[in-house]
Amino acid sequence: MRFATYESSGAEHSAVLDADGDRLHPLDESLTALVTRGDPDALRAAGERALAGPAGPRLAEVRLLAPFQAPSIRDFVGFEAHIEGVSKSLDGLEHVPEVWYRAPAFYFTNPHASYGAHDGVPVPAGCRVLDFELEVGAVIGRSGRNLTPDQAGAHILGYLVFNDWSARDLQKPERELGLGFSKGKDFANTLGPWLVTADEVEQHRDADGYLDLAMSVSLNGGLIGRDTLANASWTFEEMIAYATRDAWVRPGDILGSGTCGWGALAEHWGRNGERTPPPLQPGDEVTLTVEGLGTVSNRILPGPEQAYLPRARKRGRSPRP
Repeated sequence: MRFATYESSGAEHSAVLDADGDRLHPLDESLTALVTRGDPDALRAAGERALAGPAGPRLAEVRLLAPFQAPSIRDFVGFEAHIEGVSKSLDGLEHVPEVWYRAPAFYFTNPHASYGAHDGVPVPAGCRVLDFELEVGAVIGRSGRNLTPDQAGAHILGYLVFNDWSARDLQKPERELGLGFSKGKDFANTLGPWLVTADEVEQHRDADGYLDLAMSVSLNGGLIGRDTLANASWTFEEMIAYATRDAWVRPGDILGSGTCGWGALAEHWGRNGERTPPPLQPGDEVTLTVEGLGTVSNRILPGPEQAYLPRARKRGRSPRP
């Protein structure tokens, strides 16, 4: 099933799409409530009830929102090709750092900064080097802790397209400080266009256990990158197992695959030796498509003129006795 949340006539609704992907059948409660309850069977039952009832609006008549409010978003760095290109662009490295191969690293990003599939995304304050990142997000359906990869698959409710927008120039000083990403990442992510339940894409799983889903990105209508989810260096099951070591995942948590090969401008910059194509500007339109999951397309909007940047006071006082 494909579940969506949309805005129509100023009100927010959740729905399941019909088989043709044209009509929305409203659910009897919000998708956020259904997903975070941690009962995938109840979600499916709600979808079946909705499909048995009258159809709601056509997809073309509504504004799609992020499918649900995620409690948390962990974003992995799962593609070797992406690390190779970005490392050269941002750090001047000609190789993938050896530490990357040791475990599927991730960071926590902002679950309250989500945009819908076709929303405009403003440039963040102080940013001059805006970039996109083409990813797939896996959605947790049941709580789990200390899971093995074999156990983790049963905890995946479904998948969605995930654009992890990046302010590369804001990232640079954050990397130098060594505390991880903050303002370079927390301003926007696109989730959507809908939540696709795991069974819908299971037929794309290859012999090694990876989902072989074609991924592509276009800028202003021209294709600039493509890859497959099967080129990730870890399966989602392996990444979830690592995330749950000594920690919980809860229903509605999203785990990003990491950016696929050629899935970000920074990769092009590293491989080309120059910022070609240039950083995103207001008016640019970024379109991400993942086989079986759908398409999100966002236009870049102007952002704030000024950036609040409080500088530290240098404290030279002796400590109190």
